[in-house]
Amino acid sequence: MATLSSSPSPSILSSSTANPKTPYLKPPLLFFPKPLTTALTTALATTTLLLTSPPSSIASDAYNVYYGTAASAANYGGYGGNSDKKASAEYVYDVPDGWKERLVSKVEKGTNGTDSEFYNPKKRQEKEYLTFLAGFRQLAPKDVILNNLALSDVELQDLIAGADSLVSEEKKDENGQLYYVYEIDGIGKHSLIAVTCAKNKLYAHFVNAPAPEWKRDEDTLRHIHESFKTVGSS
Repeated sequence: MATLSSSPSPSILSSSTANPKTPYLKPPLLFFPKPLTTALTTALATTTLLLTSPPSSIASDAYNVYYGTAASAANYGGYGGNSDKKASAEYVYDVPDGWKERLVSKVEKGTNGTDSEFYNPKKRQEKEYLTFLAGFRQLAPKDVILNNLALSDVELQDLIAGADSLVSEEKKDENGQLYYVYEIDGIGKHSLIAVTCAKNKLYAHFVNAPAPEWKRDEDTLRHIHESFKTVGSS
């Protein structure tokens, strides 16, 4: 809030004698000097701008944490505030505020291992999802893993077949756990994939977006891609 301070305003007191027998006293004239008037107008305008300007930063709660159990088909789960879900979680990733959860069917869980999926309601093709497969103690070579994932994912098959570029690399987290990271730039579509092994399971986290949404939301999509990790004891 702006604070204004000024010296007392000067006053002019004038008198005249119209008639020696009948003295006449003019009323006092008070005025603000022009510099004070200008300063007051400027201060009020500045105060109005400060009160009406919108926040300049993104809210800190722009993402929700999803706790995935990779368990039976009946356990779909949710995010935020579920202590039981959090305690039994095998993996976590961030979900942008406003995205919707798509409930995964038992058929999907049984065929391609899809465990969870969220999407942008404004563009359903902009989404993230996780699949898991049991019986993996460690990661096979990067190209073998990607090809095996594509066997049960038609969208991934098409993306790889028409890819303009495909980059893969290995990363380790603070605990030394190995992750394979893939980035695929296809025809009208972009995909980020992270794969790791823990608890004798292979987890694969996918972030997909059409080209226009990728250009618009790249920072958000990279954030949710990098937020994926397994949790709990191996």
